[in-house]
Amino acid sequence: MPDYRSAQALAAAPRRLAVALEPHTRPLAEAVVREVRREVPEYSGPPEGRFGRALAEGIEVAVRHCFRCIGNPHPDHSEWVRQFRRRGRREFDEGRTLDALQAAVRIGGRVAWQYLTPVLRDLGAGPQTLTTAAEAIFAFVDELSATALEGFQEARQPSGAEERRRRLATLILAEPQPSLAGPAEDAGWSLPERVAVIALEHAENLPAGLLDDEVLADLDGDRPCLITPSPQRTVGILSGNWEKPARAAVSPPVPLVLAPAAHRLARRGLALPGDVVWCAEHLDAIWLRSQDFLADRLQAKYLAPLDSVSGRQRARLGETLLAWLETRGGAPEIARRLQVHPQTVRARLHQLRELFGDRLDDADTRFGLHLVLRRQLGAEEGTL
Repeated sequence: MPDYRSAQALAAAPRRLAVALEPHTRPLAEAVVREVRREVPEYSGPPEGRFGRALAEGIEVAVRHCFRCIGNPHPDHSEWVRQFRRRGRREFDEGRTLDALQAAVRIGGRVAWQYLTPVLRDLGAGPQTLTTAAEAIFAFVDELSATALEGFQEARQPSGAEERRRRLATLILAEPQPSLAGPAEDAGWSLPERVAVIALEHAENLPAGLLDDEVLADLDGDRPCLITPSPQRTVGILSGNWEKPARAAVSPPVPLVLAPAAHRLARRGLALPGDVVWCAEHLDAIWLRSQDFLADRLQAKYLAPLDSVSGRQRARLGETLLAWLETRGGAPEIARRLQVHPQTVRARLHQLRELFGDRLDDADTRFGLHLVLRRQLGAEEGTL
């Protein structure tokens, strides 16, 4: 991240000034929005519309960042950089030049200076502080414009970096998954510990230019998807900016090595009703339909203690374990369900306790056992 002149100037100001100015974040942002909408015809649409909301959000991000830089030698620039680079990409995607955006940024600098001058004086700021504030504001205007221009140029001329990002997304979803360290470094993408995969019905008119840089897109072919460490934020961006959004299914966050399985899980989630299906809320319905190695791996993991018994005995113990998991009742209740003698159930439960031990007391293990036994029952109905 480069050193920004605006942040360097603001870092020299006293931190107490940031605390005093923080309540002015929203009023200043609203003042800028009003003036921009009045002076820039392209931004004069309804404030409650998609365009109006994006304008207000970007201006508030910029104001908040300036205040956070005061007295702060190491501010985080990622939020405003992402916001205005995305804004530049959007201007290109929607067929506009940067003239309107740059005019809005200049107006924002002017309004900010007009608003803050009396506020700073009331707070006892001297000439040097006022000079520093002016330098910082107009340096930030230049930095916002330059960052938006970067996004605009990226959208106009897809770079080799974008190709490398697309290739990285393909590699993450490949099986077997290759080493990702080199391709991720080439793409400028920091490998997160966990990602979610968002499966899409289609990618038509997807506003990819508005997505955070941390999101990878694999949109070729008939299985489009996004890979993101922040699925809720990504879905929020899409839902607010996609004119005709596709249905989407979101996998639970998983380690990168499990991204291919998460992709398959998400694609199965598209078979469930709803505009956005959060697969973590429907794991039983999805896994019970599963016929591939993901379900087989789960079955092997959770039912491994039954590997030491014969096939017929394994089936009977599985049937009894499922009844116990679903009823958590005593031997008489389970016996009625299975139509066997209660003493038979007691003997099976004792054997299950010997085989599984403390694992039967763990909530996550019981959940996993329930899923795989239900799937097994559905696939082998009548054999348990």
